Formats: sequence, C-alpha cells, structure tokens
Amino acid sequence: MSIAQKSHPISSEQGFGFQNLALYASIVFLWGTSWFPLKMQVGVVAPHVSLTWRFLIASVVMMVLVMVTKRPLQFSFRTHLRFLLLGIFLFSTNFALFYYGAQWIASGLLSVVFSLASIVNIGFALILYGQIPTRRVLLGAVLGISGVAALFWPEIMAADADPGTLFGLLLCFGGTVSFCIGNLFSAQMQRSGISVMSGNAWGMVYGTAFSALIAFVSGAEFIIEPTASYILSLLWLSLTGTVFAFWCYLTLLGRIGSARAGYATIMFPIVALLVSTLFENYQWTLLGLAGVALALAGNGLVLSGRKKAI
Repeated sequence: MSIAQKSHPISSEQGFGFQNLALYASIVFLWGTSWFPLKMQVGVVAPHVSLTWRFLIASVVMMVLVMVTKRPLQFSFRTHLRFLLLGIFLFSTNFALFYYGAQWIASGLLSVVFSLASIVNIGFALILYGQIPTRRVLLGAVLGISGVAALFWPEIMAADADPGTLFGLLLCFGGTVSFCIGNLFSAQMQRSGISVMSGNAWGMVYGTAFSALIAFVSGAEFIIEPTASYILSLLWLSLTGTVFAFWCYLTLLGRIGSARAGYATIMFPIVALLVSTLFENYQWTLLGLAGVALALAGNGLVLSGRKKAI
C-alpha cells in the first residue's frame, strides 16, 4: 500500500496517465488470471511447499534481473530486517492463507475476499496516517465491491455455512490483511529510495526461506506433482503472476497511492470469471452482468479526473 507522507494526502495523488493505465491493466490481467492456476496447485503438494517452489523460481529470476540492470543488492542489516518482514507478509503468508483457504471455498469466492484489499488499504491509510479518502474514492469502492458481490452472489449463497467454509473465509481475509501489511513495508522502502526490483528480490528470497521453514517444521514433503497442469501453473504463477505482476503493482503503488492501486483488486474477480467461462463453463446470469456493470462504473469513478478532499 502506498502511504504518502502526511503532507501529501490522497487528494494530491497524481493523474492516471498512460503509463499508470498500462501498469493497472497489466496487474488486473496477470493477477486476474492467477486464481485458476492457484486452484490447480491445491491438492497433492502441500501449500507451503508449492509456495517454496514458486518463490524460489521467482527470486532467482528477480536476482538475475537486479544484477543485469545493475540495481543495488547490498543493504544494511536494518534494511534486511524490513526485507524479511516484506517477504513474510507479502511473499509468503499472504499466499499461504489463500492456498489453504482454497481447500474449503471456491476460487471465485477467493477473488471476492481478496477484492476487500481496497477497503483494507484505505482503512490503514486512515488509521495509521490520517489520510482521508475522497468521496469519489469511497463511492467508487462501494460500487465496485457491490458489483463484485452481485457477480458472485449465487456462489456466496451456495457456500455451506459450516465451520470449514467459515474457516476458509477467515483464512482468506487474513491473507488479504497480510497483503496490505506487506504493501506498507513496500511503500516505506520506496520512500527510503530502495528500488522496487531490489526490494522485491530480497523480499522473495526471505519469503521463500520462510515458506520452506514452515513446510519443514510441519513435516510436509518437498515434492513436485509430475503433471503438466501443476508444472505449467507453477511457471505461470512464478514468472508472470509474481515477478512481473508484483513489479507492476508496487510501481503503480508508488505512483498513485494505495486507494487507487489497491482498487485494482476489485477487477480481479471479473477477469477470473472470464477465465472460468472459457475453461470451467461458468454460466452467466443477469445478476452477474449487473455486477460487472457496477464494478466497471466504480472503477471509472476512482480512475477519472482529479479529486478534491472531503
């Protein structure tokens, strides 16, 4: 989450130009298409083991990119502690909770829960930094979340109200909060002058180590499921859904602030639903179409024009 200094409230965030729009569109597409591969990872391999493989690949690629682009890799011990926290919250716990939650609830519902990141981001900005969101941001977020809720309302209502479903929902909400906490550390490092690529590279290294430690302590087997679906989904999640998507998101986060960058999560379920339509024969309804319209309208409110303080 990009939390600016107190002297730079949400109302002063820069306009949504072409570069920011390209970053935003990339994030929505890459993370929107990650829910289906994530679901393909659940089953044979323990979640923390899958995360270890995912971020091991991603961290190696990121380290190579950092060296090739000649960005710094040497930092103080105190900065490495911040990288450690970034890795734990953004590149391990966030994903692990969703992997575990996917064992109890449907993939579309995962997207709905994660879309609450926009509200959590705004809440953190208000509580920790006193940043007051504009009416436009609030109205856009309400419309967007209402649209997503309508879009997935049949699935939400079909979820059995049993302890397993509730536990899965709580895990996913915890993953969303972990994601937003990781945003805080990323924003702080960017304000300190640490490049997104350097921070991500070290964060992924520590996230990989943390996931491996949890897997080892829990007695999980370090295996790879020898199927095309598992291996291809692992590569997609590692390279596009992690390396490129996180670079896009954290760069956008530093440019336009948490309220609008986090709002991209509102659009993920729509892309995820389109993927389900193509590969899982999802059946559209009038309620679903109305939900898409509301989400797009809310998106337009948040992204359009300059904003005035409340």
